[in-house]
Amino acid sequence: MSSKVACKFHPDAPLIEDYRAGDQICSECGLVVGDRVIDVGSEWRTFSNEKGGEDKSRVGGAENTLLGSSDLSTIIGPGRGGASFSSDGNAMYNNRRTVSSSDRTLINAFRTMSNMADRINLPKTIIDRANNLFKMVSDGKNLKGRANDAIAAACLYIACRQEGVPRTFKEIVAVSTVSKKEIGRCFKLILKAHDTSVELITTGDFMSRFCGTLSLSRDVQKAATSIAKKAVDLDIVPGRSPISVAAAAIYMASQASDDKRTQREIADIAGVADVTIRQSYKLLLTRATELFPQDFKFTTPIENLPQN
Repeated sequence: MSSKVACKFHPDAPLIEDYRAGDQICSECGLVVGDRVIDVGSEWRTFSNEKGGEDKSRVGGAENTLLGSSDLSTIIGPGRGGASFSSDGNAMYNNRRTVSSSDRTLINAFRTMSNMADRINLPKTIIDRANNLFKMVSDGKNLKGRANDAIAAACLYIACRQEGVPRTFKEIVAVSTVSKKEIGRCFKLILKAHDTSVELITTGDFMSRFCGTLSLSRDVQKAATSIAKKAVDLDIVPGRSPISVAAAAIYMASQASDDKRTQREIADIAGVADVTIRQSYKLLLTRATELFPQDFKFTTPIENLPQN
């Protein structure tokens, strides 16, 4: 049995489609052979073939599988005619679909994490991981009473660590609306409650990003990486955070080259205090001859490096 729509009196006659009425009409006799035809054309018109002129078809919003009610829905617009209102003036047609409180919480958190990620240039893979982590935390109900913004910030921080592109707490705090202490508490609670693990951060995790932001040469970055790694291996900087060690190593390598940077410039990029860099630098300076790579070309000899 053929599924082709055709006029029973003129099977070979071409059909005319009336998109306004949704009808298919025989071009020979005018018989309506099909009704309720769906217009599959685009909702929007584009007048250029340039890049970015996407074809916005009637496909609705993107489905989010993390939401409980992620099905497609119809939104009824406001009434404008007399038939849209009852005799007492109330609207006769209202939206039946309501978003649950749990879904509303998720939607707001996803939007918050997406905005934070955009501000510090994080890729979508990290946003997706953070969204899944927040969904897991929300379903577990172990962080009741904590601010959702703090949980969202902690989830984004954990996602960065798990994806191998860690960001410092200060970078997350800078794009968040909650305090570092509250994000830290949520971070620890999430790790404890959901048995989530994160790799320990190392000096190498931040080195290329800090050096790139400071516009340092490849040789300086290589020397700074060597200094920081050897300092950790030789236990020269016990108890110091990897971020402060990386900042001090960058300062030492830049001061020994012709591409010098001040402690203030490095502190602004690394998010640590000048005195923190200075303390770590003093520890590195005592054994500087062991830390520099053998092929490093000194512009300033080690004995002439700043003492503080």
